Amino acid sequence: MVTGEAPGERLRRGVRTDTRGGATGKAGGTAGPRPGNEPRPTRPGRNHVAPPHGPLLDSAAWERGRSTEVMRRDDISEDAGSNPVAPLPLRGATAYARPMIEISLSDVEVAALAARVGAGVVRDAYGRELERVDKGAGDFATAADLAAERAILDVLRAARPEDGVLGEEGGEQGPGGARSQWLVDPLCGTLNHAVGNKLVAVNVALRGGAAAVADPFAGEDGEVFRTDGKTAWGDDGAVLAPTAATGLVDVNLDPPFPSAPGFRAVELLAHPDFVAGFRPRVVSTSLALAWVAAGKRAAYVTDGGDLADSVHFAAGIALCRAAGCVVTGLDGTPAGEGPARGLVAAADAETHARLMAMIRKTS
Repeated sequence: MVTGEAPGERLRRGVRTDTRGGATGKAGGTAGPRPGNEPRPTRPGRNHVAPPHGPLLDSAAWERGRSTEVMRRDDISEDAGSNPVAPLPLRGATAYARPMIEISLSDVEVAALAARVGAGVVRDAYGRELERVDKGAGDFATAADLAAERAILDVLRAARPEDGVLGEEGGEQGPGGARSQWLVDPLCGTLNHAVGNKLVAVNVALRGGAAAVADPFAGEDGEVFRTDGKTAWGDDGAVLAPTAATGLVDVNLDPPFPSAPGFRAVELLAHPDFVAGFRPRVVSTSLALAWVAAGKRAAYVTDGGDLADSVHFAAGIALCRAAGCVVTGLDGTPAGEGPARGLVAAADAETHARLMAMIRKTS
């Protein structure tokens, strides 16, 4: 890695998609220890993966040094082994792009690339009429969720074939007994996306390590926040600097509410101290966690179970912790350090203490 270069910068120079046939031969070697976030070489042999089972990853998704060679549906062979080509679930899309990892990437670079690719799929699907899959309890997925997750998995399989994956839509996948696991939420804010609201996030996290959160609709080409677990960066390579200056606190009002009646988020909003010191926002996506790390929000509060290893929250939590935010459960237990319920992520200790005092009074 170039000295002084934030992880992910060289992705703009050295990773591209390709549609040529994969190399022949079997992958060799066994996975060894993984020190920190040092680049891990892709396995020799076939580094091609099947085309993402989703819409064309357009130039916006692969800009800054990545190119996209397009294959039409009838030009695609099933030479990628165990991941055969599947029909596009998105109406009107007629082409695929195939990622090929040509350089060794660190874990944070893999996370950022996967999130950026997923964001490209989400962006491409926006505004289309999408089929819905009912998940029960009022929840659902759309073809955009499924296509984005498959595209993300294609990147992870190409760069980290020995790792496992836990995806929101596909569940656990990958080799049995894998020492490392990626947590993937391909579209956090499905309802927002489905009704034409662009407040969504794409979350990719290596359990206990690197992570990335993509905002598909920031600017023209989206924005990716990333961390190696120690430092957090924005898309421009600048280190993230959380601040409570905005006074904006994002509160998740979506069910379930396992802490009720002891804690109700809506009651926090009516607390006199909250009204006097903060202004509420409700974006209904874990993108708000990335905004806390980036200084766009003073804090984020949600009810829920133990969220440290949730596909929805793991990446955002990793960003916040690496940026220096205070992240705990509703009872004050530091995230990831014991069973906790819900989440309070604050830009600084003072903001966290003020919110915790209100939460205790309303509980």
